Amino acid sequence: MSETLVERILSRAVGRRVRPGEVVTVPLDMVMIHDSIAPSVLGILRDQLGVTAPFDPEKVVLAIDHVSPASTVGIAENQQRLRAWAQQQRLPHFFEAGQGIAHQLVIEHALARPGRIIIGSDSHSTAYGAVAALGTGMGATDVALALATGSTWLRVPETVRVDCRGSLSPGVTPKDLALHLARVLRADGADYAALEYHGLEDWSVGARTTLASMAVELGAKCGLVMPEGLPERWPVPAWLEGAGDAPGRRRLTVDLDALVPQVARPGRVDDVVDLEAALGTHLDVVYVGTCTNGRAEDMAAVADELDGRPVAAGTRLMIVPASRDEYLAAVRSGTVARLLEAGATFGPPGCGACIGRHLGVLAPGETCLFTGNRNFVGRMGSPDALIWLASPATAGASAAAGVLA
Repeated sequence: MSETLVERILSRAVGRRVRPGEVVTVPLDMVMIHDSIAPSVLGILRDQLGVTAPFDPEKVVLAIDHVSPASTVGIAENQQRLRAWAQQQRLPHFFEAGQGIAHQLVIEHALARPGRIIIGSDSHSTAYGAVAALGTGMGATDVALALATGSTWLRVPETVRVDCRGSLSPGVTPKDLALHLARVLRADGADYAALEYHGLEDWSVGARTTLASMAVELGAKCGLVMPEGLPERWPVPAWLEGAGDAPGRRRLTVDLDALVPQVARPGRVDDVVDLEAALGTHLDVVYVGTCTNGRAEDMAAVADELDGRPVAAGTRLMIVPASRDEYLAAVRSGTVARLLEAGATFGPPGCGACIGRHLGVLAPGETCLFTGNRNFVGRMGSPDALIWLASPATAGASAAAGVLA
């Protein structure tokens, strides 16, 4: 019988065929916690559950990424305690400040693989679907219970299937597809569903990560890109082959050839218009980074659009790589030199100002073009700042112009 990808993964985990809407308890392949939420998670684990050690240190990821490096004494003390806990528990997957964003690291270290089930203390844990892993975010209590037991409960999601046809035109990127889907489906259009992407066999893992990380912005429980075309580093198990042949609750087709650059207007991720409708909007800051668009290929897109031009006077270009490996790749390719010559400022790998806690927060009245995933009021600093979401290519063109371009 036909199954969606999420149904096949959960059926395998439970040991029998599951149906959408059914509540199941599943074993976990990995649990991720990061510096902003980990203190609460570990407090619940110790004080409420009476548990002193995780179910399996090999299956725990702890990353210091949200405020990396520490910006206050209080944050530094919290991170100091996390380092001590990681050492005490002998965690093999502890990622220190400066190594990068947890989601990027889980993928590039192949801790996320096709068919695995991973939960994280961060909503953008949907990113693991880039390599066909069922990734989803949960709150501190659920994550603490998962650390204690090695399992969690889920309602089997219905599936919204996205069939992609054709290929992207020059200047149009995976981020434009993600924003287009937000425009079509809206912020609740995939509420507690699995977004299942087809037709992207030739897309890079980074491009797939852009889509998967933004699945949660449409309300999705997870975002799964079909595993065809993945590099050998992410082998597809035989039991997963043939999944994804069911239509799901809803099915839509996107003509990639017809797609044009998109932007989300300040305040809402799903308030999306064609870039053409916003041309000329003044920008104080162009900010490139996050788990959505902080990879070497994204930095290269910015440099290519700058094309040797300097950053416009009165505009700041801030770049925060998603990981040290992606930063190194951009250094070795010459991309970083091109961007520095244009006037860009680089921050250490991590989340940067994505949640408005350090490394480039916005002042009142400033307008920012952001390649990240959210543009809510106050997201990156002052509630009186305006945040537009756009692709790295649009970011590069706009940094040179000083306006949306």
